[in-house]
Order: sequence, then C-alpha cells, then structure tokens
Amino acid sequence: MARVRRPRSVYGVGEEPDARFSLANERTFLAGVRTGLALLAAGVALEALDLPVQPGLRLAASLVFTVLGALAPVAAWRGWARDERAVRRGTALPAPTLVGPLTVGVTLAGSLLLLGLLVGSP
Repeated sequence: MARVRRPRSVYGVGEEPDARFSLANERTFLAGVRTGLALLAAGVALEALDLPVQPGLRLAASLVFTVLGALAPVAAWRGWARDERAVRRGTALPAPTLVGPLTVGVTLAGSLLLLGLLVGSP
C-alpha cells in the first residue's frame, strides 16, 4: 500500500521532483519561520526593555513587529505549498508574496522607533 502524503493539494499534483528542489524549498520555508520568530522576539523585546523611546511609538512599532511575526510563518507555508506545486508541475515559480509586506512593515517599525528615539520618553 502506497503511503499518502499530505497535504494532498501539494503532493497530489504533478510528478515527484528531484529531492534537491524540494529540500531547497523546505529551507526557504524554514527561513520564513525563523524570520517570524525574530520579528515576534523584536516586538516582545521592545515592550519588555526600558528603552528611551516615546511609549506610544514604541508600542506601535512593537505591534507592527508582532503582527508581521505572526503572519510570516503563514505566508511561508503558503509560499512553500505554491512553490512545491510549481516544482512538481515543472512550471515557473510564482512571485514571492512576503517580500513586500515585510519590507514595508520593517521600514514602518524602524521609522516609528527612530521617531520615538528623537522625541524621547516624557
């Protein structure tokens, strides 16, 4: 009896690719998970440490980091599944979806922190 691999929406299409492509795709997924963990840690650290940053701006930056950290693994999973299906079908890889929101979010959080440092804590 053949072993059923899940998710079927990924493994049920196309042909089995060269293992190197699947393993590279998995490493990319894991990098997205690590990025999410780092963003969550940044969000928690901003609120846990007593930094000389205006509290409202620090909280806003912390929330941006935390939301990005929660969304990054979800986006990494979706990207893994899309890329794995493309590899199995022998089609071009789809464009990444996490790059834009991550860039905007980290830039926004960094800008909030910079502004909060310039304003200082009351």
